[in-house]
Parts: sequence; structure tokens; C-alpha cells
Amino acid sequence: MPAPLDRPASTLSSSATIPVSPSLEPKLEATISNHPLEDDTQAQKPAAGNPFAGKGSRFWLVFLALCVSTFLSALDLTAVSTTLISMAADLDSTEYSWVGSAYALTSTALIPWTGGLAAIFGRRSTMLGSLVIFAAGSAITGAAPSMNIVILGRSIQGIGGGGILTMTEIVIVDLLPLAERGAFFGVVGAVWAIASAIGPPIGGALASAGQWRWLFYLNLPLTAIAIVLVLFFLRIKEPQTTMKEKLAQMDYVNVLFVAGSTATILGLTWGGVSYSWSSYKVLVPLILGIFGMALFLWIEKRFVKHPTVPFDILSNRTSLAGFLMNFIHGIVSLAAIYYLPVYFQATKGTSAIQSGVNLFTLSFTIAPFAIFTGISIGVSGHYKLQNFIGWSLTIIGFGLTSMLRWDSSKGAWVGYPILMGMGLGVLYASTNFPVLAPLKPSQQPHAMAFFGFTRAFGQVFGIAIGSTVLQNQLTKNLPSEFTSQLGGSSEIAFSAIPLISGLAEPLRTEVRAAFANSIQTIWQVMIGLAGLGFLVAFAMRSLPLTSEVDENWGLAEKKPASASTAEVQV
Repeated sequence: MPAPLDRPASTLSSSATIPVSPSLEPKLEATISNHPLEDDTQAQKPAAGNPFAGKGSRFWLVFLALCVSTFLSALDLTAVSTTLISMAADLDSTEYSWVGSAYALTSTALIPWTGGLAAIFGRRSTMLGSLVIFAAGSAITGAAPSMNIVILGRSIQGIGGGGILTMTEIVIVDLLPLAERGAFFGVVGAVWAIASAIGPPIGGALASAGQWRWLFYLNLPLTAIAIVLVLFFLRIKEPQTTMKEKLAQMDYVNVLFVAGSTATILGLTWGGVSYSWSSYKVLVPLILGIFGMALFLWIEKRFVKHPTVPFDILSNRTSLAGFLMNFIHGIVSLAAIYYLPVYFQATKGTSAIQSGVNLFTLSFTIAPFAIFTGISIGVSGHYKLQNFIGWSLTIIGFGLTSMLRWDSSKGAWVGYPILMGMGLGVLYASTNFPVLAPLKPSQQPHAMAFFGFTRAFGQVFGIAIGSTVLQNQLTKNLPSEFTSQLGGSSEIAFSAIPLISGLAEPLRTEVRAAFANSIQTIWQVMIGLAGLGFLVAFAMRSLPLTSEVDENWGLAEKKPASASTAEVQV
């Protein structure tokens, strides 16, 4: 997530160089992992226990740029859901389901490649490229004359949005010692949660005014601000290599992974929503996608010198536990954010905008608990207890939420998700620490790119699992008198909701009860998954967090020169 510019403790002068051996390629990864920030001023060391102290103005300007970028990326992921009907009517199209899927698809599939590009072309260049691509996608979507162009624009937006989130995390890892990162990860987590919460109401309000295009046009000035701040203040020194050397470092086998993960995500996205799970349109991409990813892993393990997948990291028990917890957190968090509004619309008769407002109790709880958890880890130097607390609160929250019925009181549907939000917020800020704590500095940026992919892939699974459960349960629970009106639609859940308010009693109550009971099963599945996350936490070891600001954490002084014919600025 976001990263700073002015560094606490010692900084390198802009002329500092590190000589490297002529064999640049084997040393490239280690070199770029110690990206110091160029700065003319000596920043003060942060006060003990306060990770926010001692940072210069340039640090905060860059951190602001990265928070704005994260906000835009998260907002676009959720806000579009309440503009789809207006968008489809304006463009005279029924293919609106791809508007959301296209963004999620490209943002998830290309995340690992973003990490590789950052290692080769540098953090600043990759971040700027992600922002420009996101802005281009926003402009195309806003000006689109047809739904096909909207989908194209959203696909381009997704490439930029996924890159933004990945680069934010990588830059924080580069520029801050591990003991300080929790607080900043927490702030970024809060920004993500707030943007996810206010996105649907904002999108709905613009759609109601017939101005859905402004959801995308408004990205342009905000992205421009972020680009200017990154361009002028994020001066992370990069290896001075030729384009030929950069291209030689790229992992071209990653194309196979992108294709495989894309096919898998397509199958998961379509299954139970656009097509039945037994349809060849779902099974073929799932089978081919899984085969493609398996083939990619085999080739990477056997033949690739600088693999995209960090096999050396995955062999560490504590890091592997962190990745698994992050994947599960992605599943349960998106399931909560995605299906609570379905509960409100189907059982309480709320509009899309009001259901987004009702979600505030969850989202606005995630934000402060993410920040508090990050600070607590930095102050205490421990992360294991926070992970156990996070999973415990999440289990309790889903357990209480699973008790909601169609006629539950406002106190229940407002109060129960609060505990869920507390747990999810704690986990948002804590699951990266078991991943990073055992690793060498040169491994950490690579690990964070893969960390971002596991979270995004988990989020796709969260929507897919929830969709499958909901469709299957509705098939069993909805009264036949009502399902006969749906004409055999495979999208039972979303095609049925607009019809509920117009039903006569007692059929309306029966349908609302059927939805409540079906959504209850989603929460029960999430209880089981959160329980699995709790068990995985036992695999973690409690390792110390360094509070040193030195070369091992990207704040190196000049390294002693070695025999070389080339120099790389760091």
C-alpha cells in the first residue's frame, strides 16, 4: 500500500551510488529491494511507539497520493454496482453483468505481473504507469457510446486499479521498517473500507440523476493529482539498466499464469450466476484455467531463473500461514460486503442506495480497527495475538449475523455486523506480518505482490461461493408460485429481488423469508471458513519485528564499493 518519501533516520544523498558487479542480472532483485528514497533533507527518527512521528512533508504528500489512488481503485470496484441499471438503459444493452466482472478479472489476473514489472522497471515508473492506465480506462468508460466500450474501459481500469493497490503495498515495504508498517497498512485498509462503503451510495446517487458517466469522469482530476504528487515527490532510485537488460529480466512465462487465472476467474464469476455450474461454459474455463496455472507453476519451478511465484517464501511455514489467512480473509470480507446489501434489498425492501448506507456499520467499523491494530502491532512488536483476536471476532460476527431473519429488528441488523467489521478490520492490518516477519528484505516486495494476488483471488472466490450457495438455497426455498414467474432464469437471486415489493401477501413474506434463510446459509459457510483461518493461525511462529531503520529495510547508507564495471544508483 502507500509509501512515503521522507524517511526517518538516515537518508541517502541524491548522489549516492552502489557499485555492482558486471553480472547485474543475479543481483538485480537484491538491489531494487533496498530502494532508498532520494531526499535532500535529514528526517528525524520517529519517536518510540509513534510510527507517525518524524516523517517529513514529502513523505506525507506521497502517502496522500497513494491513499487517493487506493480510494479511487476501491471506489470503482464497488460504486458501479448501483449504476448498472441506469447504464444499461442509457446504452440500450442487457450485457451489464460484465461491467463489474471485467474490472475484477483484469485487476486480479495481472497483480503478480505488476510485482515483476516493479522489480525490473522500478517502483515509481510502475506506479505512474498504473495511474495513467487507470485514468485512460476511466476516460474510455465515461465517454463510451456502447456497452462493449464500457466493458473495454472497465478492463483497462482494472489493470490500473490492481497495479495501484499492489504498488502501494510494495512501496510501504520498501520505505518503512517492519515495526512501523502496521500503522500505515491500517490507514490504507481504512481508506479501502471507507471507499468500498460509500461507493454504492455515490454510484446510486449519480445514476438517479442520470449522470452515471461522472462516476468515471471524476476519477480524472483526482488521478491527475496523484500522478503529480508521485512524479515530483516519490523519488525512489532505480537500477540504471538498459531496456534490453530490463526486457531480459521479464518472466514471459507469466502470460500462461495470466491466461490460466483469467479462465479460472471467468468460470468462478459465471458459475451459478450467468450459467449453471454444470454448463460447459463454466466447466471448460475452470478446467483449462486450473490446468494452465498448474503448468505455469511446474515451468516456473523447474526452468525460470526469476519466478513470479515466490517458491522460497512459500516454503516458510509462517509466511505460508499468512498467505492462507489472507486468502481466506479475502473470501469472507467480500462475501460480507457483497451479500449484506442483498439481505437488505430482498428482506427489508431497501433501494440499492439505502442498502449501501446500511452497510456503513460494517465498513466504518473495519476502518478504525484496521488502524488501531496496525498501531498496536508496531507498539507491542507482536502480531500473533491480533490474528487470533481477528478470527475470533469474525467468527462471532458471522455467527450473530447468521441469526438474522426477514423480520429481524433494526438493532439486530445494525449491531451484528459491527463485530464482523471489527474482526475483518483487525485481520486486514495483521495478516501481512506473518508473511513478512520471517523474510529477508530482498524477498519482501515480491511477497507483497503475491500477497495482493491471494487477497484479490480470495475476493473472487468469496463472491463465487456466496453466489453458488444463494442460488442453490433459493432453488429449494422459494415457493413454486413465485419461481414460475422467473421463466427458469439462472440468475434467480438478482432477477427476483425487484419483483418482491409488488407481490401480494402472504407470498411476499414467504419470498422474503426464503431469501433470509438462504443468505443465512452463506454466513454459516463463512463461519466455517473463518474457523479454518483461526486454525491456520496456529501454524504461525511469533517472530520479532525489527525497529531498526537501516539498509536491511531499504534505508541503507552507502554500501562499500566492490569491483565492478557498472554502478547502480540506490
